[in-house]
Amino acid sequence: MAVTAGRPKRGALLPSRLTDATNSRIGSLVLYVIRRLLWMIPVVFFVIVITFILMHSAAGSPWDKSGGRQLSQVIVDNLNKKYGLDKPVFQQFLLYIWNVLHFDFGLSYQYQGKSVVELIGGGWPYTATIGVLAFALIVPIGVGLGVLAALRQNTRVDYATVGFATFSASFPNFVIGSLMIVFFSVLLYKWTGGQFFLPAGGWGLDDHLIMPSVTLALLPIAYTARLTRASTLETIRQDYIRTAWAKGLSERLVVIRHVLKNSLIPVVTTLGPTFAFLVTGSVIVETVFSIPGIGRAFVVAVTSRDYPMILGTTVLFSVIIAAANLVVDVLYVFIDPRVRLT
Repeated sequence: MAVTAGRPKRGALLPSRLTDATNSRIGSLVLYVIRRLLWMIPVVFFVIVITFILMHSAAGSPWDKSGGRQLSQVIVDNLNKKYGLDKPVFQQFLLYIWNVLHFDFGLSYQYQGKSVVELIGGGWPYTATIGVLAFALIVPIGVGLGVLAALRQNTRVDYATVGFATFSASFPNFVIGSLMIVFFSVLLYKWTGGQFFLPAGGWGLDDHLIMPSVTLALLPIAYTARLTRASTLETIRQDYIRTAWAKGLSERLVVIRHVLKNSLIPVVTTLGPTFAFLVTGSVIVETVFSIPGIGRAFVVAVTSRDYPMILGTTVLFSVIIAAANLVVDVLYVFIDPRVRLT
């Protein structure tokens, strides 16, 4: 078949257009991510400013009744000089910003001789491990229960799912954790003669992770299930879903290809902050199960007015939350191709 000189073959423009569109979409996504990463710099800066102002606006000092006793004025002056608290507040702020730019978050007031980076690095693995495990339970269980309840609306499955979500959301974490300790640690140890039980606290083998992870995940599972159910019910009432059913497509195909993808946008929106909350530590869960994580360390730092530890953990929390929101925005593009990041 002869081809006219200088004329492209039939259909040759289609792949080129698709390639150009794909490259343009990827390029826009990369630029968006870079721009959001740059915006994290002023966000973290203002978080430091607000935290620094609030800390120094509160009455008192870190040395008030240190160790349960009142220190003499000479010792307080020496401590202020050692940690730079004798300088003007504005000068302290500029010095702290300069140190942060060099990834130096200072020494802890409470744990003498230990840096904030060292303390956060020691507690972060415990908190992150439990948070990731809890999140791994939240996504499949919460989304799965929500979709199942919506597809079986007004049936026993729907009533059981809504009842479970309501029950889980009605009890605080410390109540659920305490009940699990009583049942799975105390009573189960007594019933099995010490052959089978779950550790009530501390950190060690894999069985130490079960109760803290489940306790931390129950409330988000309930919230995710109810949100997924509501979003899925709204989606399955759309005309294009009715058309898919009318064409005789299988339930599995309709749910995965049409219902699930279009009902996940509001769910993914909440999963980002939820993940950030989980991996930055739950103070209640870490306290109930005696876990040496950064959540409990942050509360101890606030009560003892450990300025460097407060600022260091606050910066870490702000970075994780900003990164989680960025991941959520990027996931929008892959879930719904109609979404454009600008």
